[in-house]
Amino acid sequence: MNLCRFALSDHAVRIGLVLEEATVLDLTPAGVTRLEPLLESNDPAAQLKELAHRFLPRFPLAEVRLLAPVERQEVWAAGVTYLRSKAARMEESAFSATAYDKVYSAPRPEIFFKALADKVVSTGEPVGIRRDAKWSVPEPELALVLNSQGRLVGYTAGNDMSSRDIEGENLLYLPQAKIYDRSCALGPWIRLGATEDEARAWRIRVCIARGGRTEFAGETSVGQIKRSFAELAEFLFRCQKFPHGAVLLTGTGVVPPDSFTLAADDVV
Repeated sequence: MNLCRFALSDHAVRIGLVLEEATVLDLTPAGVTRLEPLLESNDPAAQLKELAHRFLPRFPLAEVRLLAPVERQEVWAAGVTYLRSKAARMEESAFSATAYDKVYSAPRPEIFFKALADKVVSTGEPVGIRRDAKWSVPEPELALVLNSQGRLVGYTAGNDMSSRDIEGENLLYLPQAKIYDRSCALGPWIRLGATEDEARAWRIRVCIARGGRTEFAGETSVGQIKRSFAELAEFLFRCQKFPHGAVLLTGTGVVPPDSFTLAADDVV
């Protein structure tokens, strides 16, 4: 079950159920006007299955504008969860290499704040590159959608835009390397009903095109994430309250070569 936020020509925000990745069933006439009540319910997938059989407006997916699948949730991120990510972080900075090596196997994961919901960009919208960075990359990641109780209720895809030269210069610059205008993208929708075992069989792929030609392409498996989803969620919610839930990016296992940096008008 794929749950989305979308808009039509009137620009009003609507909630929809994406059917076969071709049609959007508009749930708004059925009284579903926000994601949060669904995600807080005991069985969101069961509710959506019931709604899918109702006579509700349908629109071709190509004719709607998809919005980021977040409302008031904070977006956080876990780092160095893939072995490839650990190696890349150690390569980018001799100064910080020991810290990255240790956090990969430490009991406590790296978790940092990424974005407020209203700063998240959606599928098809421009992402940002810091103008004072010389080495910028996208980081394709699986994102966990968690309700206010810390329960995993769904998944979406995320792009954790990063300025590697700024992070590599000094670990204390991590917020500047990770948090800036249009540095977080989520979408196109929330996948409900999948177990962690099912999600770990998924592949994450990224392709970066420049001038119509592929500049970089790579992929990894979600199964390569070292820590369980439950462990990551527990650390995020430990001594924290998220009354509207949270989205947690789970780290990247696809890293472009050190010679690559994003340029204006690249397509990720």
